[in-house]
Amino acid sequence: MDRREFLRAMGLGAVALGAHAAAADGARPNIVLCMTDDQGWGDTGYTGHPHLKTPVLDDMAATGLRFNRFYAAAPVCSPTRGSVMTGRHPNRFGCFAPNWSIRPEEITIAEALRPAGYATGHFGKWHLGPVKAGTPVNPGNSGFDVWLSHDNFFELDPPLSRMGEEPQTHRGESSEIIVAESLAFMRKATEAKKPFLAVVWFGSPHVPYKALDKDREPYRALPEPMQHYLGEIAAMDRAMGILRKGLRDLGVRDNTLLWFCSDNGATGPGSTGGLRGRKGSLWEGGVRVPGIIEWPARVPKPVATDVRCSTLDIYPTIIDLLGIEVPGQVRPIDGISLRPLLEGAMAERPKPMPFWVYAGGKEARNESYIAKQALKGVWRTFSNYKHPTPATENFAGHAALIDGRHKLHKLGKGLELYDLVADPNETKNLAAEKPDVVARMRATLDEWQASVERSLAGLDYAPKPE
Repeated sequence: MDRREFLRAMGLGAVALGAHAAAADGARPNIVLCMTDDQGWGDTGYTGHPHLKTPVLDDMAATGLRFNRFYAAAPVCSPTRGSVMTGRHPNRFGCFAPNWSIRPEEITIAEALRPAGYATGHFGKWHLGPVKAGTPVNPGNSGFDVWLSHDNFFELDPPLSRMGEEPQTHRGESSEIIVAESLAFMRKATEAKKPFLAVVWFGSPHVPYKALDKDREPYRALPEPMQHYLGEIAAMDRAMGILRKGLRDLGVRDNTLLWFCSDNGATGPGSTGGLRGRKGSLWEGGVRVPGIIEWPARVPKPVATDVRCSTLDIYPTIIDLLGIEVPGQVRPIDGISLRPLLEGAMAERPKPMPFWVYAGGKEARNESYIAKQALKGVWRTFSNYKHPTPATENFAGHAALIDGRHKLHKLGKGLELYDLVADPNETKNLAAEKPDVVARMRATLDEWQASVERSLAGLDYAPKPE
């Protein structure tokens, strides 16, 4: 069942998808979105890791746009990936945690760009639903022309599904394999004189850590788990170098927007760079991640920014840069366009940045949003549930809001406030000293959570026909 058949079965009708780009065809940039799996803020050479060598990422950070304050929209993988695809907070479409799916009504970046003439391809970790054929939330039914993907994480010799078929084992280092596949896709698009969107989502450095001997060798003095962990990142860094060279060899590197980040903060032996918390938490160490944009045609000189930006911003930034209109766009969009930042006209974020670890376990008592059989993948079974009654208060789960220099945490009935400029490690709770700031940010966060609850209940989607 494809996406439109699913929508008809739901009685919602097909969402009208179409787009046009304001720029002339020849000027439209290619888009490459790269994401690692569980790479922490401190897990690069350029952020000061004491052992890890990442010469390619270091060079990108030194020559492109380096985000000093880049955030994953969620502290775990599936939700953050949903934020990249849609520009919307993943709680809006019931993707609360790993192995929770996207919803078919959401419009992805691939669906937005394909009608504008873009070739679209996904390579690597999907984790927004099964990648097999016959499910409305696989990459093909989410706007991708081509895909070689995995439901979840993968290591050396990865089993990958091509176009929803039975998985086949691909021998070799996994980051190099998916980069090679993505470059083959880019080559075909370039030969056809089509701009391309390539989403390259690595499986590294997620557990279980397993690196090639040559990638472990520089770290032999360290404990074995750390050797494998750092070796996986070193291999991914090398694959990024292959990708950059491939873009140059195709003659498209200058006008390709290459965006690199991680999906959440550090886990296991990973480094948060000293920030509080780790993967799974809304403290800085759980959500602040490496972030870089390389786009020589638009970022010809190195730039480093302290403006706080998010994976939520990827979708609206690309849509704005391309001048695309998306009929039937699902709203609200939680991210912002970073076009002014790229043009040197953004000194601070004009809109607060929200976070919410939703207490999603209770949703399982509701009816499944998608037929359960369609959510059973080769490697993982996914979840998504209907949410018939939006709450208006007493929102469950840890939520947070960054507004300017302040970050408010709402933990049950407790409130904590931190000054991220003076106290980036979140050690001094200022809630008692700044009650006015707490009250203002609490009201903003409550209003946003109520909006998310309405979205979760399906109220953002086209109404059922009479």
